[in-house]
Amino acid sequence: MVRKPRLALATAGALALALALSSAGAAASAPAPGAAAAPGKASAIPTDLAYQWAADTWRSFTAMVEPETGMPSDNIDGSLNPATRSRYTSPTNIGSYIWSTIVARKLHLIGKQEEVDRIRATLTSLAQLERHPASGMYYNWYDPRTLELLRVFPPSGAPIDPFASSVDNAWLAAALMVVHDAVPQLRHLSDPLLDAMDFGFYYDPAARGPDFPGLMRGGFWVEPLAGCSVAGNYRDRGPDVYYTCHHYGAFNSETRMISYVAIALGQVPPAHYFAPWRTFPPTCDWSWQEMLPVGEYREYLGVSVFEGAYRYRGLQFVPSWGGDMFEAYMPNLFVPEEEWGPDSWARNHPVYVRGQIEHGLREAGYGHWGFSPASDPYGDYREYGVDPMGLDAAGYTSDVQRTTVDYGFDDCPGRAPQPLPTSYGDGVVTPHAVFLGLRFAPEESVAELVRLRSQFDIYGPGGYYDAVAVRSGKVAKRYLALDQGMIMGALGNLLGGDILRDTFTRGGAEKLLRPVIAIEEFSVPAQQ
Repeated sequence: MVRKPRLALATAGALALALALSSAGAAASAPAPGAAAAPGKASAIPTDLAYQWAADTWRSFTAMVEPETGMPSDNIDGSLNPATRSRYTSPTNIGSYIWSTIVARKLHLIGKQEEVDRIRATLTSLAQLERHPASGMYYNWYDPRTLELLRVFPPSGAPIDPFASSVDNAWLAAALMVVHDAVPQLRHLSDPLLDAMDFGFYYDPAARGPDFPGLMRGGFWVEPLAGCSVAGNYRDRGPDVYYTCHHYGAFNSETRMISYVAIALGQVPPAHYFAPWRTFPPTCDWSWQEMLPVGEYREYLGVSVFEGAYRYRGLQFVPSWGGDMFEAYMPNLFVPEEEWGPDSWARNHPVYVRGQIEHGLREAGYGHWGFSPASDPYGDYREYGVDPMGLDAAGYTSDVQRTTVDYGFDDCPGRAPQPLPTSYGDGVVTPHAVFLGLRFAPEESVAELVRLRSQFDIYGPGGYYDAVAVRSGKVAKRYLALDQGMIMGALGNLLGGDILRDTFTRGGAEKLLRPVIAIEEFSVPAQQ
């Protein structure tokens, strides 16, 4: 039985307060580029309204779960009709459901016994899934009803080569680490699954040469395939696998969660934290990146790091890969980066969300902000972001029309700056991006969430639908386990005493990860 939260849901006073925050208008909701940020003001969030968001979002998860297996689907239609559950799921989806169940219990949306029963069912099914024996890693796609490894993707029928993604397994491992401390009576089920997962299988110690720690691969296949792959086995256990040809080299990305998990578990050296690039170096060899970075070299644990940063509309920050909120903030749901890194993440996180607000409300003039990969209101799924806030020159764009910018790169051949766009098209905003901003821009985030609900048909029985094209008003009326999991995680931390952070960081993360985060200084001014 679902219990009501301790505080009443959706009271008129809370809604009135939220509407008051919005009524000042879009311009007032965005801090000026030179204004100081005030992160962590949870008091700016109407508590009753936030509990309503959590309760409704949790309802989407209960609808996504297959009752026979305890496994969530990847997505479900906005009606929450069980017949519309997708016939596939992934390690990330499963992890999202596990940590959202823990949040639901912490917020008194469910009782303790329901929490235990739900997670026990999921862990029991996890133990039955086919996975890579030597590494303990899970493959990307399973049928949540039958638990079978998928080799054909429903409903398209496209063939699937079983692939063990490093970042997807990291999100699942993070959930299992949270279970260890949040639901200790289930350790006998969760710990063996986690203990079998060896992220050293992804760690290429030679990726950057003898003077640097290694990098993580994107994943591996267990069978040779026609496309690019690299045969090998970094742990020398079991037969060779077929690694992706790319490594994860961008630091400010959701893929840093692989590093966080692997360091916390003691499976890679802590110095690996300094191997990925903050920006790529400011030379013509790297001129393909979005713009010429500023910064200087610093050394940590014997590793030389170019502390690069980008400048955008008066703001200076370490960019993500695509300029989106998901990359910048999802790992922060589990690791208190701004607390552990006072000269790095504490500077970067507040200014990065201000860049998103600046783009949506001022530069593009959408009247809305919150750009991150999400459902395409006109299609299936697409990456969205603020192009100049990402390393990728092609950029994740904020609109359906893919309006890009090119700031150029000094005097390097072929990289002259291009005129900035004079207008933007139909911008696509996703609510999960705004929820991720709650910690660092609480008033602006609440105001945006209220604006979205008041101006568009974007709220359904499972909370906010996944995305809206704000000029046409076209809404993607479905719920994604990943995106709903980010919403639950953000609300759980803010309303539930940092429940995910507290339970993830006990042990190895506190001992091995915190010291390396603590010593770094970004090329980001302390005051902007």
